[in-house]
Amino acid sequence: MRFAHLADLHLGSWRDQKIRDISTQAFLKAIDDCICRKVDFVLFAGDLFNTSIPPLDILKIVTKKLNELKQNNIPLYVIAGSHDFSPSGKTILDVLENAGLMINVCKGSVNPGSKQLELKFTIDSKTKTKITGVLGRRGLLDKTYYENLNREVLENQNNNNENYKIFMFHTTITELKPKHLEIIESQPASFLPKGFNYYAGGHIHHPTKIEVENIGTLTYPGALFPNNFLELEKYSNGGYYLIDYNENINTQNIEWVPVKIIEHEKLILDCKRKSAIQINQEIKNHFSNKEIKNKIVTIRLFGELIEGRSSDINFPEITDWFYQKGTSFVMRNTSKLSSKEFEEIKINTKETSLEETEEKIIKEHLQQINLFDKNKELQLVKELIQTLNTKKQEGEKNYDFDEKICKEIEILMNH
Repeated sequence: MRFAHLADLHLGSWRDQKIRDISTQAFLKAIDDCICRKVDFVLFAGDLFNTSIPPLDILKIVTKKLNELKQNNIPLYVIAGSHDFSPSGKTILDVLENAGLMINVCKGSVNPGSKQLELKFTIDSKTKTKITGVLGRRGLLDKTYYENLNREVLENQNNNNENYKIFMFHTTITELKPKHLEIIESQPASFLPKGFNYYAGGHIHHPTKIEVENIGTLTYPGALFPNNFLELEKYSNGGYYLIDYNENINTQNIEWVPVKIIEHEKLILDCKRKSAIQINQEIKNHFSNKEIKNKIVTIRLFGELIEGRSSDINFPEITDWFYQKGTSFVMRNTSKLSSKEFEEIKINTKETSLEETEEKIIKEHLQQINLFDKNKELQLVKELIQTLNTKKQEGEKNYDFDEKICKEIEILMNH
C-alpha cells in the first residue's frame, strides 16, 4: 500500500499574484506526483485553502486538478484546518465533498448520555484502511474536542491488527514542535488516541517525524509551499510525505518528498555601523556573482544604522536592479532594522505567526470588563476575530455578507 500525506498549502494566502501562482503550482505538482507514483489514496491534513470560502479563480484550478485524482481512482481524504474552518460550519470543503472530489473523515456525533465525541471511521474501499480525525481551529480552540473524545471506541477497534489505521489531526502537538516555535501553546501527544499505524498532522509548517512511545508515528509534512517571508527564507520550498506500507512484514517506509517550483537566494545582512549607501552597495555586491535569474530573492536587514533611517535605503532602485537581471520576485524584511534618529515600536508579525501575535495582544487586555471568566473570554475573542476576518466574496452582495457575519456572531454569543 502506498499513500501521500499533504498539509497546509493555504492557497490564496499570498497577496502578490506572482507568489500566489507559485503556491498554486506547488499544489498542481504535488497532485501530479501522487498520480505518477500511483498512490492508493491521498491525505490532506487541513488548510488546503487560506479561507473557508476561497477565491473563484483558485477554486476552478483546484477542482479541475482534484477531478484528475478522481479519474485515476485515487481518493482524497481530508480534515478541515484552522483556516478551512468556519464558525457557521460552512466551508468549501463540503461543496467539494458533495461533488465527489474529496471525503471529509472528521465524522461522528456527541453521545447524549456521556457527552463524549464519538468519531466514526471512513474505510478506504481499495486498501480497507480505516481513517478518522479531528478538525483544526485557531488558537487551540480544538482542544475541547480532544478533551471530550471517546478514545476507547477508537482504540478498541481492530485489536487483531487486520486493518491499517490512520488518525488525522490539525493542531500543535508539544512533542512535534520545532525549537523556533517552542513558545506557542500546544497540547501533549497523549491527547491523541492510541493504536494507530500513522498519525497524519497539519498546522505546524515544519517537516517533522517522530516516534512516541505507546502511541506511534507522528508527522507534520510542513507546508507544500512557504506561507510567509520567514518560511520562505528558512525552507525555500515545501514538500509532503510518501508512505509505503508492507502488510506482509508490517513495516512502513516514510519518505519526505520535496516540491520545488522555483529556486531561492537569500541575504541576511547585519547593518550595524553601516550607512544606507553602504547597505545599497553590499546588497548588490552579494548578489553580483550569483545566478539570480528566474529565482526568488529574500533580503533581511537588521541592526542599528550608523546614520540616517531605513527609509534612506533606496529599495526601489535595488528592486529594479534585480528585475533587470531577470529575478522573478524580490522580498525584503526590515523589521529589526533601526536607527539612532528614530526607532519605531513594532509588533513583528513576520517573526512570529499571526495567531501567536493575536494571542499575546488578547491576553494583555483580558478581564477589563468582567462579563465572562478568563478562559471563556479568551475563546470568545479568538472566535470573534476569526469571524470578523471573513472577506466578502466576489459577486456577494453587501447585505448578504453583513447578514452572514451577524448570524455567525449570534451563533458564537449564544454558544
